[in-house]
Formats: sequence, structure tokens, C-alpha cells
Amino acid sequence: MIHSIDFEVQLPPSDTISAMEFSPAPGNFLCASSWDQTVRIWKVNMNGTTTPKSYTKVNSPVLDISWSDDGSKIYLATGHEVHQWDLQSDQVTQIGAHNAGVSSCHWIKAPNYACLMTGSWDKTVKFWDPRNPLPMLKKDTPDRCYAADVFYPFAVIGCANNTIITYSLDKMPTDNRCFQSGLKQQMRCISLFRDNTASPAGFVVSGIEGRSSVHYLKGLNDTFKFDCHTSECNLGYVNIYAVNDVKRHPLNNTLATAGSDGIYVFWDMQWRNRLFDSLPKDQPLTKCCFNSDGRIFAYALGYDWSSGHVYYDANKQPQIFLHPCFS
Repeated sequence: MIHSIDFEVQLPPSDTISAMEFSPAPGNFLCASSWDQTVRIWKVNMNGTTTPKSYTKVNSPVLDISWSDDGSKIYLATGHEVHQWDLQSDQVTQIGAHNAGVSSCHWIKAPNYACLMTGSWDKTVKFWDPRNPLPMLKKDTPDRCYAADVFYPFAVIGCANNTIITYSLDKMPTDNRCFQSGLKQQMRCISLFRDNTASPAGFVVSGIEGRSSVHYLKGLNDTFKFDCHTSECNLGYVNIYAVNDVKRHPLNNTLATAGSDGIYVFWDMQWRNRLFDSLPKDQPLTKCCFNSDGRIFAYALGYDWSSGHVYYDANKQPQIFLHPCFS
């Protein structure tokens, strides 16, 4: 297996990267948020070079980000609040709030409406029109929201008790199904994936046990699990590493997982194959994402605290790398 050269992004945040997302087409702009309370944007060129473009700092760690569909705004999940960063005016304004930490935010662009979906540790999911200080819709969840994803016309929420809720986004968001995930331990991330017709086919939920559970939207009883960030060691024991992020490829039915073992893996969801393992890095991978045409894969290195404070090394700083994906 030939491993291509990965390109390092210049001037990364000073603390662990909490979310990362490329802008919608056209243009390759990478946005990353961090526990250092900052959000940064870089222009990414196809030759691998990057140029810092924009920067803002808020009053609490930013746990998630989401671009608007036209790329003019970025939405931030910050503490108990939800903010909108208008890139043209460079103004950050609060557009909503929860009663506890906001763990996720996702922009939804439907034919007849547009809104921001936020999930929180206050056991609610809210849908916001940024022009209105009150949510257009509020949904209670069985427990704290730990992970979420949107792939129109579906949204999926993962809760602290490993409950999964799917929502239909056609016309207006409505509850679809609620059931238990296939994981035994705490989940960390969730991602919808597509089929050969470019429609949502199912979703993958991953967590601290080094495994992922796959569920299909048209037959939720048709599930399977796979080990993705584990390794064998002496005497038949297995090292288990947290899966910190899972992201779908925008143009085919493949996925990428990023783990605390310092590697990323590409998966073929149609044939259930492991396609590619990266070389191991010297830090955990905390986040990853693809650009809009799937030709660039970004991943972030930093300490994820999965091994406790004893193994924290202040000499190792967060990094972001770009991996070319032309095949």
C-alpha cells in the first residue's frame, strides 16, 4: 500500500480541535474549532498549501461548527449558547441558547425551509431560524445529546444512554424512529452514509469501545458491527482505542474513521471492506472531514484525554494535516 505525502495546515489552534468542516462548493475553505475558544478558517489549495483567512474567538470552548449552505456564515456551538459568525461583516452574534452545553450544530437546507439543528446536554434538540430568538421547533430526547448528523432528508441523534433517534426533515422535522444502538459503551460520533443513488442509506455510530455499529434506514433490524480501532497484543489481549470521529465521503458510499490510536481508516460500506489504513501518528486523531468533491481529507491530531491526565504531554501541540484522495 503506497502512502502519499500529507500536507500540514499552517497556524493551527493551541488546544485540542473539537470540530472541523470544509465549506460547501465552490472553493476549499477549511474551518476548525478548538477548546482554546477559537474558530479558524484556511484557504486550501489543490497543491496542499494553506493560507489562514479568518479567525474569531468567543467566551467558551466551541464544541461544534456548521457552514451555511451558501458558505457565507458559520454556526458555532459554544457553551450553553448558539452563535452565528457572518464572514462578510466578521460579526459574531448569539442566535439561540440551551439550558446546558450545546454539543452539536448542523445547518439544514430543505426546499421549503432552512434552519439550524442543535443538540444539547439539556436533553433537547432545537431547530432555529437565525432571524428569530426563539426556536421554531423543540424536541425532547431520552438523554443528553452526544452526537448528531444531517444528510437531507434525514437527521440522526445519538444520546448518552446509546439511544438513537432519527428525524425526517421533509417539509418540517418530525420524529421518525427511536431505538438502541449496537454499542455497549459510550458513543462519541455518528454519521449518515449514502447509497449508489446519492440518497441516505444508513448511519454508523462509533464510540469508546473501538467498534462501530451500522444501521440501515430502510431496515433498522439489518445491522452489523465491526472493529475499527483495535489491535492485538500479547497473551491474546486486545488494545481498544476510542473512535473519535466518523465522516462520509460526499460522492461515494465510503466512510473514514479517526481514532485515539493515531490512525485513520477508509471503509467501503457497500462491500463492507476495509480499504486503507494510514500510518500511525504520534497523537490521537480527534476530528476529520472531506472537502466537497471528496479529493481532500483533513484530520486533526491532539490529545483526546482518553488515557487521562497522566499521559498528557504539553510539548505536543495540535496539528491538522491534509491527505489527497484522488482515487
